[in-house]
Amino acid sequence: MDVTTAARWADTLAVFDLETTGIDVDTCRIVTAHVGVIGVGGEVLERREWLVDPGVEIPTAASLIHGVTTERARLEGQSAVSAVAEIIAALTDAATRGLPIVAYNAAYDLTILEREATRYGHTPLPGPGPVVDPLVIDKAVDRYRRGKRTLSATAAHYGVVLDDAHDAGADAVAAGRVAQAIARAYPELAATAVAELHARQVDWCREQAESYQSWRRANGEPEFTTSGAWPVR
Repeated sequence: MDVTTAARWADTLAVFDLETTGIDVDTCRIVTAHVGVIGVGGEVLERREWLVDPGVEIPTAASLIHGVTTERARLEGQSAVSAVAEIIAALTDAATRGLPIVAYNAAYDLTILEREATRYGHTPLPGPGPVVDPLVIDKAVDRYRRGKRTLSATAAHYGVVLDDAHDAGADAVAAGRVAQAIARAYPELAATAVAELHARQVDWCREQAESYQSWRRANGEPEFTTSGAWPVR
């Protein structure tokens, strides 16, 4: 990997991903989590992972995606109350060290973490910020590219290998490497301070949501609404 043109903010990144019981950020629970750090060449410098007993049944549809059943989570998983506290602490430590937090579709993962913190009486992750969301950035800098914008598809577009999609560790590391690839591909982003990049993503996500909402309403769903709040809904 050529690292000579990598952005300074992308030199060392905290990477974060969750696998959960569903897609509703207000009700779903954490099943697995990864918080790690990657270096300038995308190498894994630190990693910490959690298998969590969410305290509820894990739907079969979710288990088929991430591979964790209710039985396994109950047998091997850490209690949700302690795991959520540890995940927040790990991300807080990374932010204290000045590391941007990378999460693909960050508003999903960070909103769930915020809801889980509230559920168990923990102080939510401060901020959070600065956050780098390769999904939001990619859609802003390459708006008209055809095809899916899943992590797997975006990783393939930028030449990032993702062999074990929907594993929290694999997804987190791939998201970080995609962020670094985007930084190399777009020099203007490489020259942007990470705090400014965070602020731009707030605007980009709102604009993307407004555009998507307009499209859905124009295509047979006149009451459709969606939130553009970022990085927490």
